[in-house]
Amino acid sequence: MRSAWKFLALSAASLVAGGSAWATPHAGGIDFQAPATETAKHVQAFHSEVLIIITVITIFVTALLIWVMIRYNKRANPVPKKFSHNTLIEILWTVVPVLILVWIAKGSFPLLYEQDVLPEQAREEEIVDIKVYGNMWFWDYTYNVGTDNEFNVESRMLKVGAPDPSLELQAARGDIAQLSVNNPMVAPIGKYIRLKISAKDVIHAWAMPQFMLKVDAMPGKLNQLWFKVDEPGVFYGQCSELCGKDHSNMPIELRMVTQAQYEEWQTQFKTSPEAARAYLDRVMPAKKPAQVASAQ
Repeated sequence: MRSAWKFLALSAASLVAGGSAWATPHAGGIDFQAPATETAKHVQAFHSEVLIIITVITIFVTALLIWVMIRYNKRANPVPKKFSHNTLIEILWTVVPVLILVWIAKGSFPLLYEQDVLPEQAREEEIVDIKVYGNMWFWDYTYNVGTDNEFNVESRMLKVGAPDPSLELQAARGDIAQLSVNNPMVAPIGKYIRLKISAKDVIHAWAMPQFMLKVDAMPGKLNQLWFKVDEPGVFYGQCSELCGKDHSNMPIELRMVTQAQYEEWQTQFKTSPEAARAYLDRVMPAKKPAQVASAQ
């Protein structure tokens, strides 16, 4: 029985699976974005499993209500029966929901742990630490924390008609309104990316739908998330905590590149943020080359 549930859940989750590169949101989407990490696949499979349980319960309760309305309405049952309780039914409607909730908890608690704690097999040399700070209203990322190579990157949303040319939205380049930024977050594929997340003013929230990750960025507190992506790609998220009048100006753009490209991007950024952005657009553009050509 357990294997049957898992088969149905994984089958449903596979409907939204696909290539992660250039996996941008699209208008009219009603389902999850394609999972880009193993954790995201597990969360979506669990969601499908719970959806099956909810569907069965909804159908059962609806059928029960219809049966009661037909069988025990005034016309079909003019003389109602008089009784105070039914011991068997009361035991069932107490025990069965508890068992369902235990089943759901059995699947959800390990996922919460998986999202928060790095796997035991992760070796120190495979871990890349990035410190994330939420600000009113932009993100900044600190790389190589605690080393001589530490540096900080401010990530601000691109806009049409921005007074600063570096913040100008360029649709032909692949920029997406309300999602693209001047300095995307960059991380290497095949590594465990450990995010240490906080805020400098009010509560924000760092969220990445394709990773099924979200955590509050709180002043004076350091929260943690991690992810591991095995294929290069471009991913988008947004601040998910109402943090003030420009809350909508806090998108997250993440570009996953190879280790060599990651190191080269760092070298370029220390020389010039503009050069680093141009380098990123060459090795991991926001749009596929064919899409850029068609936009022009």
